[in-house]
Amino acid sequence: MTVASTTPATTLTPVRLGQALFTLVDPARGHEAAYNRWYERDHIYSGCMIGPGWFAGRRWVAPKWLKDLRFPETGPVATKTEDGSYLAIYWVHEPEMEEAEAWARTQVGQLYAAGRGFAEREHVHTGQYLPDSTVSAQADGVPLELALDHNYRGLVTVMIEPAEGLDRASAVATIDAGPVRALLDTGAVDLVSSWRHKPWPADHNVPMKMGNDGGTTERILQMCFLEGDPAESWQHIIDYAAAVERSGAGRVTFASPFIPTEVGTDKYTDELW
Repeated sequence: MTVASTTPATTLTPVRLGQALFTLVDPARGHEAAYNRWYERDHIYSGCMIGPGWFAGRRWVAPKWLKDLRFPETGPVATKTEDGSYLAIYWVHEPEMEEAEAWARTQVGQLYAAGRGFAEREHVHTGQYLPDSTVSAQADGVPLELALDHNYRGLVTVMIEPAEGLDRASAVATIDAGPVRALLDTGAVDLVSSWRHKPWPADHNVPMKMGNDGGTTERILQMCFLEGDPAESWQHIIDYAAAVERSGAGRVTFASPFIPTEVGTDKYTDELW
């Protein structure tokens, strides 16, 4: 027998991705496994995911063989290509952005005061970013809101400085219409999202340095999600960077491949250097 529900219909608010936290970090040498365990068994949850508005998060790693593919050799994100072993990316719900930021500032301070920080690490670049655009290889592909939960097997992060005299919005539009579309047409990349820098609030106070500034305030951060191994598609990324420069829209100051960490294991902790 089917019983009709007496619960009144509710209007559901769609998830709206408001901002991302992008944090590229190195453990101190000799502390790789301890750092990995601390982060995934404590900090990813206690420092982010249990907070209001933090609705998705994923960790990525760049073992040495992937770091060796990075270019250019130095820049505003990583001083050397070997810098930045672990990348954590988090999505924050747009309606709760202010609450999420305030909670995180308080929470991190309390965790460190309680002895639940990890001193043997160094931030290479940590920043907040706001979404600008998303271009998919598929007509009905993975929404950006689900990208961290989809089983993507590779991620390429690209930082671009817009060309002098070109406004940022025009640079993004030019890159999306030309180089990004050509990259997606190769089949190497499934989804490309572009992001703009969001400055830390005036009262931002955390018990560690946030690393390099990442470039000018007009920089474009791109997250390129791949279904396969980024090393196998790296020539396409090299060609993409060249296409960005040929377009006149800007130049790539950091390009790095990553693969997902194997949660619950110490895999890759002995392959970072």
